[in-house]
Amino acid sequence: MEENQKQKQFLVSSVSELTSSSSSLFSKTEPVFARLSLDSGSPELRIGQGAELSDAVVFNVKISQLFKLGPAESLCVSEANKEKSHSRGISIQFRNEEESRAFHCAFEQWKKEVVVQEPLNNGAVSTSKSKFDDKIEASSAKMYFHYYGQLLHQQNMLQDFVRTGTYYSAVIENRADFLGRVVVDVGAGSGILSLFAAQAGAKHVYAIEASEMADYARQLIAGNPSLNDKITVIKGKVEDVELPEKADILISEPMGTLLVNERMLESYVIARDRFLVQNGKMFPGVGRIHMAPFSDEYLYMEIANKATFWQQQNYFGVDLTPLHGSAYQGYFSQPVVDAFDSRLLVAPAVSHVINFSSVKEEDLYEIDVPLRFLSTVSTRIHGLACWFDVLFNGSTVQRWLTTAPGAPTTHWYQLRCVLPQPFYVMPGQEITGRLHLVAHKAQSYTIYLTLSALVGDMLQTSSVKLDLKEPYYRMSQPQAYSAAQDQNPSQLLQSDMQFPSRDDDGSILMQPPSPNELHSL
Repeated sequence: MEENQKQKQFLVSSVSELTSSSSSLFSKTEPVFARLSLDSGSPELRIGQGAELSDAVVFNVKISQLFKLGPAESLCVSEANKEKSHSRGISIQFRNEEESRAFHCAFEQWKKEVVVQEPLNNGAVSTSKSKFDDKIEASSAKMYFHYYGQLLHQQNMLQDFVRTGTYYSAVIENRADFLGRVVVDVGAGSGILSLFAAQAGAKHVYAIEASEMADYARQLIAGNPSLNDKITVIKGKVEDVELPEKADILISEPMGTLLVNERMLESYVIARDRFLVQNGKMFPGVGRIHMAPFSDEYLYMEIANKATFWQQQNYFGVDLTPLHGSAYQGYFSQPVVDAFDSRLLVAPAVSHVINFSSVKEEDLYEIDVPLRFLSTVSTRIHGLACWFDVLFNGSTVQRWLTTAPGAPTTHWYQLRCVLPQPFYVMPGQEITGRLHLVAHKAQSYTIYLTLSALVGDMLQTSSVKLDLKEPYYRMSQPQAYSAAQDQNPSQLLQSDMQFPSRDDDGSILMQPPSPNELHSL
């Protein structure tokens, strides 16, 4: 294959017209080339002989389709249009299956990357919108792909040895799942997972990456010559690209903060529906969000004190107090991302399970988790702590990648939703509530959290609304903890507690400290 920015050229064995005679279109004395080019200003497939492709057969890529007839044989059909009242089809025989696969990938990418734009009469540009474009703001997508298109951010993830090492172990220890199989790497980034799959003996790996990192992935893979012939990098979104064959395995790292941030899980599910064979494997295949109430006076005071700036009544002659309530709410609307000591947890965790093999894309638009805990100590509840893990359910070895407190820290850390109004609980007291996540177009979620506890005849309730897109990256060293909170962390990380039933009538909303300042959430 020869390639430059304006054309890609492939050597083929033969080309024949789809007629009753199916005779060859070209003589066998000279080599026949299939060339994708922009020579005419519009993407074309030209098939002919010689350097100039004399007497070439020309197809408009925009209105043509490519189909596989066999391992090394393809059918190209040009649809009828205003200029031609009939369609035309030719059979292309390649020298081997690898060259056929490369041509199919190039054809589809040429069609997606170059063809999606065409000028209109008024000079505007019509862009073929994908499902991704419909649900994600253009500005968010631009920043997202710019971020992941930089090597320094890829390095940050690669140097998370818990993450990278677990993926490597999950793949290599389950060679039987990859040996001789077709693999699709969803959101391939640097291509590291594709290389792992190739090391495990994959027949072929399609590495799909929408950012500029695709170019770096090609360089990295080309620099590993023992593996590069097994990997094809495809630049584009999984919602848009086409593949020449189905995948036996999907591999991806679609997890964000709280598992679901950045909404890449939806793309992972779309890739499953588009590319994965029935009963194919997904690495990872299951994700779990774990939640438990926590007590952390230091963190609460740290956040609350940020708003004290707005309590000044004479700041260069200006009274700032009218904005104190909004500032107070604003600071508590940020989920806290840091690593905390598991002794801060005051009840065993509960879990919400997402099975990537069966979940529907639409199920991820809104996630509702009822909460019920039993307190193990007498303390103030300051909010809900969250972390996640994912399962690589290999045929040989099962591997979990966890971000739990107390486990080796990952670049995801943990996440805490801090309540603006803490409340007290006693040992054995029931804590109830709800965690409600609603996806938004900035590739993240709005979090609605409510926690309650019954004290005597009064139900203490505290609620907060947070934006997962705008976290507070604290990531500081844990503070000292009181002896009252010094309990067995392993018990609090379990999720199998039984709870007594109770009516939810008579809820009383706990008032904020400054009713005249705070606005309703």
